[in-house]
Amino acid sequence: MKATALIMAGKRSGVLDPLAEKAGVAQKAVVPVSGIPMVERVVKEVAGCDRVGEIRIVAHEPDEMAALPTVAPLVKSGRLKFCDGKFNLVDSVFSGADGAAFPIMITTADNCLVTSEGYAEFIDKAIAAEAGAAAALARKEDVIAADPIGQKKFYEFTDGGYSNCNTYWIGSEDALSAAEIMRTGGQFVKYPSRIAKAFGVINLIRFYLGWGTKEKLFGQVSKRFGFKLVPIVMSNGEFAVDVDNQRTFDVTERLLAKREASAG
Repeated sequence: MKATALIMAGKRSGVLDPLAEKAGVAQKAVVPVSGIPMVERVVKEVAGCDRVGEIRIVAHEPDEMAALPTVAPLVKSGRLKFCDGKFNLVDSVFSGADGAAFPIMITTADNCLVTSEGYAEFIDKAIAAEAGAAAALARKEDVIAADPIGQKKFYEFTDGGYSNCNTYWIGSEDALSAAEIMRTGGQFVKYPSRIAKAFGVINLIRFYLGWGTKEKLFGQVSKRFGFKLVPIVMSNGEFAVDVDNQRTFDVTERLLAKREASAG
């Protein structure tokens, strides 16, 4: 089974991202990380995953990305296409999913540390779990082991702390409504009201009082949405570090340098 990959590479309307401004580019997705535009890093790893078929980049300004050395050949071969970014994240997901073959894996252009093997792990686990929808998580101890300041906040369950890896699974068109969870942009740890809006007040209380395991909470959310929502625990804590600000930019470059040194 080949998954369609959506790479979310949009920009906030009327706002120049601080990292983009510092790098002298028009949008965050093309900010160089260790000398390579971040979206190009993600495209390379997604394209290198043999569980992925078609690749779609959802962007507001695609021309700059389309000319990148890794992207251009994929466009020419027909494997990669661009979809229009919309006003908000969930409508951008709907735009990217329009006419796509399911299942769909969603990732972001700033996930510079996720590897082809990491995407394969996520897809394999989602299929094995028969997930209607899924979210990738990394264990708190694995994230801290990767870098002590890579992430500062975690979801706390009775079976431990976890961080979001910004990688999601939509198993079918019926489950596409799960994208509504992301309408406010995620970041549930920072903005508790978003949990209440997406999952309900009772689940917000369970979340903050630590009632049950992550599986129990996801099971309650599954009942609310009417399909199986699954937490997928990834093996590498680095996957939870995305390039969100200058701190995580520096962490990402440090981890990439360490990875390249060990490979050499």
